[in-house]
Amino acid sequence: MASSRLKYLSLGVLVFQTTSLVLTMRYSRTLQGDGHRYLASSAVVVAEFMKIITCLLLVFKEHSYSVRALSSILRQEIAHKPIETLKLAIPSGIYTLQNNLLYVALSNLDAATYQVTYQLKILTTALFSVSMLGRRLGVYQWLSLLILMAGVALVQWPSESPGAPEKEQLSAGSQFVGVAAVLVACFSSGFAGVYFEKILKETKQSVWVRNIQLGMFGLVFGLMGMFAYDGERVQESGMFQGYNTVTWIVVALQALGGLVIAAVIKYADNILKGFATSLSIILSTLISYFWLQDFDPTSVFFMGAMLVIVATFLYGYEGKPSPNPSRA
Repeated sequence: MASSRLKYLSLGVLVFQTTSLVLTMRYSRTLQGDGHRYLASSAVVVAEFMKIITCLLLVFKEHSYSVRALSSILRQEIAHKPIETLKLAIPSGIYTLQNNLLYVALSNLDAATYQVTYQLKILTTALFSVSMLGRRLGVYQWLSLLILMAGVALVQWPSESPGAPEKEQLSAGSQFVGVAAVLVACFSSGFAGVYFEKILKETKQSVWVRNIQLGMFGLVFGLMGMFAYDGERVQESGMFQGYNTVTWIVVALQALGGLVIAAVIKYADNILKGFATSLSIILSTLISYFWLQDFDPTSVFFMGAMLVIVATFLYGYEGKPSPNPSRA
């Protein structure tokens, strides 16, 4: 009974985190207000800082709230193992790029289209797992990847809608920028995720310590990106320009979201994760249409979304192992 409750709690947390982050980020990037809009590069930096603080508190708790034990573990695992720490610079830099790209994507795409298209990370993660980890994929998984590509292609299929040519051209340009950002984010997510998994399997370090290392590099890369792209605006109005309650909610969700998923994922099997993804896509579609009112669904979109949902379930389906599973 307790295990069943934890599974449903995991489902709720996964759906809430996935849906709320996308919708609040989209809302914050399209919200019309007085003054400057907040800097996405600044939000990424603040999220990394919050992630480091949270992980430090978790390690502190793991070691019975002992300052001496915390200091010792940080020296042993970070300061005294510079090579191991430097290995995380690569995935950290890619994650920082990915986080910035998500803001770009949701500034140019509605939440529903973003949610469905971003599921291509299943494809990129699978391909990188095969090439980098030597993982074998079964027939159902290869089939699901084909269905996934077909579904995303349908979602991106251009729809004919009446409107001014200038507006349509602007919309098409924004759509292209958004889709390009999502595609690069999918590839970066797949590579960084598999690379991080490979590092975790090679060492027995705490996942929270690893996240502190990731956060340290992420903070450095994030600050470099912020001053490189928004340096003048930061000098003029500060890095917290345009921040409001919604912005802080987005930053907190981005910082804590991955950690929450890492904490509950052990209770969630592949079918449950499929349910979470599907419910998140459905909720994002409904809220985008009724609340944000920035999305006009078509029959082609619904067909594509259904294919993506089917592909998500099929990829997590554990059928009878075939005697000669496919391998790239």
